[in-house]
Amino acid sequence: MHAPVSAKAVVSLSNVHKSFGALKVLDGVSFDVGPGEVTAIIGQSGSGKSTALRCINALETIQEGSIHVCGHAVHDPALDRRALRRDVGIVFQSYNLFPHLTVEQNIMLAPTCVKSMSKAEARELAREVLARVGLEAKAEQYPEQLSGGQQQRVAIARSLAMKPKLMLFDEVTSALDPQLTGEVLKVMESLAAGGMTMILVTHEMAFARRVASTVIYMHQGKVWESGPGSMLDRPQTEELRGFVGSGL
Repeated sequence: MHAPVSAKAVVSLSNVHKSFGALKVLDGVSFDVGPGEVTAIIGQSGSGKSTALRCINALETIQEGSIHVCGHAVHDPALDRRALRRDVGIVFQSYNLFPHLTVEQNIMLAPTCVKSMSKAEARELAREVLARVGLEAKAEQYPEQLSGGQQQRVAIARSLAMKPKLMLFDEVTSALDPQLTGEVLKVMESLAAGGMTMILVTHEMAFARRVASTVIYMHQGKVWESGPGSMLDRPQTEELRGFVGSGL
């Protein structure tokens, strides 16, 4: 018997298990994310954090347990993946922009193809979301003319153009130098301040401490500790103490 899904939760994972062959990657993971909350998932490489994120967006299927996201039963084989992805935006470490399209065209693509929006409407929307990430002036440029930080901000704008109810960020700053990382984190912080529900897998401890409503420390495929950002100052377990102390 699964626990009833919290009526208020945007995301609810209950006893989620996931293996790749003999390798157990998620071992009974449960957590909820409420509307407007920012949840930061931290942990060493191989702890299952990116896999958890990919399961939430149905990029991976689970073997046991349940995942409810924005009213969609993600664990159900009959899941409408297109409907789920209209509600959930995901931004990866690699920007995945189309090099032959301008910044504006990259952003217009999904609203025109998926939501059948007119070109004029989509162009207006592209300008609006570019303004939100501070890149309105770059609309006519191509990805190769932008820095890594700017490309990542375009990737965020592209997700925002679909007006998602939930945003997922998978180590979006790990390929960037400190200055560019700061640019991207500033955009994410402003989204959080605007009430966007977000789950981010991150190595940015100071950011997690400052911005997250809840920090989840994953270890060996389990939720090892969770709590407010201040828990990073007072780890309850040896494992988290070692992780925080290692400066990762």
